[in-house]
Amino acid sequence: MNLRVRGSISLARMAEEISASADAAAAATTKSKKKSLWPSVLRWIPTSTDHIIAAEQRLLQSLVRTPYTQEQVNIGSGPPGSKVRWFRSVSNEPRFINTITFDSKEDSPTLVMVHGYAASQGFFFRNFDALTKHFRVIAIDQLGWGGSSRPDFTCKSTEETEAWFIDSFEEWRKAKNLSNFILLGHSFGGYVAAKYAMKHPEHIKHLILVGPAGFSPESDGKSEAFARFRASWKGVVLNHLWESNFTPQKIIRGLGPFGPDMVRRYTSARFVTYSTGDVLIEEESRLLTDYVYHTLAAKASGELSLKYIFAFGAFARMPLTNRGSEWKVPTTFIYGFQDWMNYQGAQEARKGMQVPCEIIRVPQAGHFVFIDNPTGFHSAVLYACRRFLSPDQDNHSLPDGLTSA
Repeated sequence: MNLRVRGSISLARMAEEISASADAAAAATTKSKKKSLWPSVLRWIPTSTDHIIAAEQRLLQSLVRTPYTQEQVNIGSGPPGSKVRWFRSVSNEPRFINTITFDSKEDSPTLVMVHGYAASQGFFFRNFDALTKHFRVIAIDQLGWGGSSRPDFTCKSTEETEAWFIDSFEEWRKAKNLSNFILLGHSFGGYVAAKYAMKHPEHIKHLILVGPAGFSPESDGKSEAFARFRASWKGVVLNHLWESNFTPQKIIRGLGPFGPDMVRRYTSARFVTYSTGDVLIEEESRLLTDYVYHTLAAKASGELSLKYIFAFGAFARMPLTNRGSEWKVPTTFIYGFQDWMNYQGAQEARKGMQVPCEIIRVPQAGHFVFIDNPTGFHSAVLYACRRFLSPDQDNHSLPDGLTSA
């Protein structure tokens, strides 16, 4: 059974991108909003908006040296002119996108970073210092995750769910008055970034997709190994849970005060014991675990989009593999050697593209390539953006250790 299928049929693998979110629309007014009368140690789920924001600040201020500005960008209550609020929310209150902008050199190209499923911008903590030497780095939490607002989820189709992420990002872009920027998306964030670039190519000068979802080769979903697993009792159970929108976050919430220990076990296993690259040092592990728990245990919102975007096994319901002919933005794909996302899907998509496209693989790295091998990841990003960073771009060769697919 190949890595892609094994990753698809394992609930733990499907949950690999766990990390997620908080209702932070209240962040702009949290001082005046209601607060729990119960101390966190007495609550079943020991978290709150204040805990989430504090955990994020601890992570970034302890591990990132570059100064940054944090803001809640108002995106309104729904797309302009639309009768549909974000997630069909009955509330007319404005929603916010949690945004951090790092200090940079004047005239540096702008790099916008978008996290993966149930993750948040803090997962890029190992990358900010290196990238801000070359870019004006802006990282966001997608609507429904991290420190951004978390409206009730009421979408009922793939089209509605995609529009909610794409349109909320577009409202954020307009509020920030951005254009001609480099857009980087990881995993599910890569899927959203690709869809956004297809709809609004005029704003993007280069697209970087890091282990993106939505590009799985059709053969993976039709393989005999996956078909056998899906027909087994385990596959039937997992498929039922998937279609019921049962997420890993629900397990953490259900565990209440025991949830933090489970998250600690996950981060220790994934990024230390079974790391495919540079293991986290003790301080990194402690701060990341704290951050992950407080975002993960918060109210469900963006996480509930999963079953509408992907079928069981993480196969996109509206895949991008055969839509290369619609591509309008030069693109670089970046994969870790051990990434459970299959880079061969990007190769299939590239065949139909009429714009420049390259695929770079980074050694000693899995799906979280930017954590597993940050040095290799930075080299790949700089190589992808060489035409914006160096006047002598034609003489750049692929950095040592990286391979082209």
